[in-house]
Amino acid sequence: MVIKIAGTGRAVPSTRVSNKELAEQIDTSDEWIRSHTGIGARHIAPETISVSDLAVEAARGALKLAVERAEVGETDPEKLAETLDFIVLGTTTQDYYGCPPTCCLVQHQLGAKKAAAMDLAAACSSFIYSIETAAALLLADPRRKRALVIGAETLSRITNWNDRGTCVLFGDGAGAVFLEKQDGKQEEPGEAVSSGRRGLLRTILGADGSGWENLIIRRGGSRNPWKPGETVDIPPHVEMNGHAVYNFAVKVITETIEQFMEEESLTIHDIARIIPHQANARIIQAAGKRLKIPEEKFYLNMEEYANTSSASIPIALDELNRSGQLRRGDLIITVGFGGGLTYGGNLIRW
Repeated sequence: MVIKIAGTGRAVPSTRVSNKELAEQIDTSDEWIRSHTGIGARHIAPETISVSDLAVEAARGALKLAVERAEVGETDPEKLAETLDFIVLGTTTQDYYGCPPTCCLVQHQLGAKKAAAMDLAAACSSFIYSIETAAALLLADPRRKRALVIGAETLSRITNWNDRGTCVLFGDGAGAVFLEKQDGKQEEPGEAVSSGRRGLLRTILGADGSGWENLIIRRGGSRNPWKPGETVDIPPHVEMNGHAVYNFAVKVITETIEQFMEEESLTIHDIARIIPHQANARIIQAAGKRLKIPEEKFYLNMEEYANTSSASIPIALDELNRSGQLRRGDLIITVGFGGGLTYGGNLIRW
């Protein structure tokens, strides 16, 4: 059995904040942000929009596209939702603190009554972890057939807008893919590419917990909870050791792509696109230079959306899919990294 991506979707808030607009609030400039990150704007969700709202919109887009392109044997996206076996939601910014899991709100709004649901937290690597988790769950039982994998974030809620070193980096959004299990042989590593089969071919996952403090939200958890009567001047927010995260990201992106290439006997000419986590253009440029991969192989959209964490890769997938830039049979690599520190990649034949 094989796991095929049969639909994609995305949701991005309508409120767009350009670098110029941000520079009117903090001591920075469009030139500095672009030159250091490649970011030109970010989209910010209003207070009335939560992570589950963005996740549902992206999920509905993926279901609708699967129906429109006749990728599944259904003609109604709502009926298709009722056939889901799993919903896996990657996010760092859940609607509620720990309980209920946000995936259950998404399941309810979609009307996916048959589906089990789970949140998965691996920071910016969450989508890569989530798609592998959903695929494994589908393959584990012959009765399971369909899943939704969503990456959704409202990072604006955990951003310190007075910290110019981090607030220029983040944006809000969601992306989703609809997975369907289909007949086919599941090959061993080194055989999947040569077989020519479509879908998720293999995944590489990893973590390095020694870097746990380099990307962190310090307050609010069981290690450092809020105390009765405490006056809170700054809500929970992301803190980052930018230099350490940069070095980690370049290293693991390089190593993950190299591992795919070596173990699957690939050359860069075999790869149609590499879709990285959209954190910083300099990271991608450095990794590409080490690997001697031309920059045009990497798909970058951070200029418009900034870093949307677990949403960045599925948003990019949906953009490429809907614009016709992905063709049937294209071999693509997703690759990412995040807090924890975590990292990974997916090898997919479209």
